[in-house]
Amino acid sequence: MVVAPLTLSSLALATLLVAALPFLIYRRLRRRLALNPRDAITGIAVFALFAMVIERALNDYVLHRNEATATFLSNPLAFVIYGALAAGICEEVGRFIGMRLLLKRKLARSAAATGTALTQRVDDGTALTYGLGHGGAEAWLVGVLVQIQWLLFAVFENRGQLDGYLSNLPTDSVMRIHLILASLTPQTAGIFALERVAALVFQIGLSVVMWRGVRAGWRGILPLAIALHALVDVPAALFQAQLVPLAAVDGVYALGALIVVGLLVRSFRRPALAA
Repeated sequence: MVVAPLTLSSLALATLLVAALPFLIYRRLRRRLALNPRDAITGIAVFALFAMVIERALNDYVLHRNEATATFLSNPLAFVIYGALAAGICEEVGRFIGMRLLLKRKLARSAAATGTALTQRVDDGTALTYGLGHGGAEAWLVGVLVQIQWLLFAVFENRGQLDGYLSNLPTDSVMRIHLILASLTPQTAGIFALERVAALVFQIGLSVVMWRGVRAGWRGILPLAIALHALVDVPAALFQAQLVPLAAVDGVYALGALIVVGLLVRSFRRPALAA
């Protein structure tokens, strides 16, 4: 079995797009919105700790190690509710803590802003930069690195070396990888790019919402952010539970991402015009 060159090149291009997009957005807006790389580093650190360590450890325990919860969550509806809430709680608690720390640091160093409009631009620039770090880390750790692995598998498959490369895996796992490689198409690359770009957009949008709530001192911002994040994750959880088709999920995410992009562009243009 050979992965078609068109499929391989499509997957490579999609991976490059997803990998480069956070950096391209940052570079394009860095001067105009006074973006600070430290805010992005905070977002990266929060995602790595709260999503890749805490959330994964929780999921491993609840879904695999604890027999009672694993049995209960075998029910598709229960799995959808748990999956959406677990992601929302873990990531948004981390985002809330990270942004509280950023706000304290900025207030302590308060020497900026000569006008209301300029203050709004700089402050929302913090949210955008944080979102690029948080969402960019997700794009790389959940998307790009995994996709690079599949690209390597495809190259080894085309050379007839995959079985030898995976000789330490059980036979059924190797066969599963062969089947996945056989199912790859250029459309698969498009779906991957769509899902990762939409996820980045949602992370930026959630970061702006959280930042404005934290900056205003609103106590309800954390529950609201958790609810919004869980709502975003519901379609993916429904697909994982095999309750809805992938096409419907991707359609919802594409539409949602377009709406969020429109709101973000409008939000960031308004202070610039006022300035």
